Amino acid sequence: MNIPYISKKNTENDKPKPKKGILREWLDAAVFAIVAATIIRTFFIEAYTIPTPSMEKSLLVNDYLFVSKMHYGARLPMTPLAVPFVHNVMPIFGGKSYTTAVQWKYHRLWGFSKVERYDDVVFNFPEGDTVFVETSNPTYYDLVRYGRWDKTVHPYITHPVDKTDNYIKRCVGIAGDIIEIKEGVLYVNHQPAKSFRFVQQEYFVKVNNGYLNTDDLNSIGILNDDIRQIAPNVYIVNTIKENIEIIKKYQNVTEVEQVILKKEEFGKTVGEICFPHDTTHFNWTKDNFGPLTIPKKGETVQLNLDNIALYQRLIETYEKHKLEIKDQTIFIDGQAATSYTFGMDYFWMMGDNRHNSLDSRFWGFVPEDHVVGKAWFIWMSYDNNGIRWKRLLHSVKSLEN
Repeated sequence: MNIPYISKKNTENDKPKPKKGILREWLDAAVFAIVAATIIRTFFIEAYTIPTPSMEKSLLVNDYLFVSKMHYGARLPMTPLAVPFVHNVMPIFGGKSYTTAVQWKYHRLWGFSKVERYDDVVFNFPEGDTVFVETSNPTYYDLVRYGRWDKTVHPYITHPVDKTDNYIKRCVGIAGDIIEIKEGVLYVNHQPAKSFRFVQQEYFVKVNNGYLNTDDLNSIGILNDDIRQIAPNVYIVNTIKENIEIIKKYQNVTEVEQVILKKEEFGKTVGEICFPHDTTHFNWTKDNFGPLTIPKKGETVQLNLDNIALYQRLIETYEKHKLEIKDQTIFIDGQAATSYTFGMDYFWMMGDNRHNSLDSRFWGFVPEDHVVGKAWFIWMSYDNNGIRWKRLLHSVKSLEN
């Protein structure tokens, strides 16, 4: 049988395809790189820079580190339509780098572990959902609390959860823990918290000749920014505990005492700054705080007018319920409520630079849907003197003690 068309050549398909132009090749490569990098940043690791000294001396300003999304499980994008590699504000031009036309509910993939006590955690700033256009200090919520906010004077923008600024702190309390600070000492579940070598505190240092040699302090790693004179013979020095033992041996040092903000001495002025910003029921300071139980998913708390300040933002903002107080009665979603069952786990985050850190002592709980990832390892670090070689390619955990 003769079937000639079986062997007939398809001359159209055999023609050589035209070569891509240089521009097209570059465009294809750029698209591939953007897609690949986005997948890596979303599901595996993301680069992060330490911008402030709130974690010194554990993590230093200009430490460049990788944050693992794998440890706690990658959080799927909640605001998927955004400019690649830009977090929330467009560089140079300003304005939002994303659109909220599409918003997805919180969902997290499986991870290696849960957030553990004392982890270094990167998270979205809980009070970063509303921020001033021109400044972040004071915050929007600071001015609202004190009745000083004026829209015409302080223009602001709002961000969804995954587009608020990234913060990094140490998780000192997980869901269900009881947190308390007494005379500057942190307690977790009624026991002193784990001690870390590089936790810093402020100390009064008194001398007998009006002069504290800053060169000596510099030689043990204390920066000039951490030294200030407040009286002819009195300095405040911010440093780690082992340095204090050295300072006590200086010939002209007569006394060293830790700076402690006491409730009875500072009253409402300081108490108003600290969470939950209710000095009638919780006159706490950053050195004398709590006890406070961290909310846990599924657990129920009794609500009343004495403790509602602890949970109002949690119920309204984080868990999206309508809360009202009418005639001395609390209403949630239109129903009178004397209790509330938490829908998420929460965490308590604090900076290792205890007196120079804006953390949970000032803005409260961190919800689980705000957690970004775990600080993993440092790939670059430098200061005014150059590269800090001893920190390069070290895990964050290995540098903590």
